[in-house]
Amino acid sequence: MNVDFPFNLTGILYFPKTKNNFEVQKNKIQLYSNQVYVTDSVEGIVPDFLTLLHGVIDSPDIPLNVSRSYLQADQNVKKISSHITKKVGDKLDELFRNNREDFEKKWDDIKLFIVYGLLSDDKFYEKAIKFNLLKSIEDKYYTVDEYVEKIKAAQTDKEGNTIALYCSNTNEQHPFIEAAKNKGYDVLIMDTPLDSHLVSRLEQHNEKLKFTRVDADTIDKLINKEDAQPSKLSDEEQTSLKPVFEGQVETGKFTVTFESLSETDQPVIITRPEFMRRMKDMSVAGGGNPMFGMMPEMYNLVVNANHPLTSKILVEANAEKQSQLAKQACDLALLSQGLLKGEDLTKFIKRSVDLID
Repeated sequence: MNVDFPFNLTGILYFPKTKNNFEVQKNKIQLYSNQVYVTDSVEGIVPDFLTLLHGVIDSPDIPLNVSRSYLQADQNVKKISSHITKKVGDKLDELFRNNREDFEKKWDDIKLFIVYGLLSDDKFYEKAIKFNLLKSIEDKYYTVDEYVEKIKAAQTDKEGNTIALYCSNTNEQHPFIEAAKNKGYDVLIMDTPLDSHLVSRLEQHNEKLKFTRVDADTIDKLINKEDAQPSKLSDEEQTSLKPVFEGQVETGKFTVTFESLSETDQPVIITRPEFMRRMKDMSVAGGGNPMFGMMPEMYNLVVNANHPLTSKILVEANAEKQSQLAKQACDLALLSQGLLKGEDLTKFIKRSVDLID
């Protein structure tokens, strides 16, 4: 940076590499006035999200030895802060437009800074949304507009909403990702602490765009395009079978429901409701309602009413055998979500061996 008017400023700022856990160091920008060191606490002079950058700034228009409150009220300081924000935005936009391939290679290292800016500064949002990238599980990068254009034909629901599916962990959510891919859907990777805030921000600015994690519901309900297919179980049969499945999971933590899915889908699926999970993630990341962070984990246990195993469990006359089959189906669903641990996992392994024998 080299500015002569309406104030004097020289300096250099750069993005340090960061990890997704957001363990970044502030106070890495040194502030000088006519080459006299002032401070490395630059809040108020540099916008909050840019205090994560490293570098040096020198300006004779910044007063020496005054309180932070004075700095924040000083008109020159406000102009400098606005200029730095604009300069960073312009430079990133230039890098994106002139060499997108190189920009994409750097994206994973600079994403946290840009997303932080999108969330905290409205003026920066207007500029940065043009080069803010979304990354798919295929390691391809898209702007928001590009991505909406890519998926809207296949991923628009019956209400006219374009549904962007995402995962936070490709290994843990692999079964749900595969189910989405089998439907011809695309899936994004959103695995940083700020992504829960980011998707809410993007939804606010794009009325018909909705983000949903791939394990938030069954695949047909994630992008609801048509009425549900008929159920092979009557309401009475579902009512009689429901306590059998409720008895296999922790009361209060799981809500058992029946859905009319394809026969080829899993007999039991564990999902995590999007709203509650997102609010909980936002609370953990900071900036969300702390009440949600204290709430216990909640899951839906979805029984596939059309799977042959469900019908087999229904007609099983031996109560012990019926419970064993239901338990095995539930444990398989829990295992797919990484929720089967300790003694329950040991019992599942033994039961599986017994069933094979």
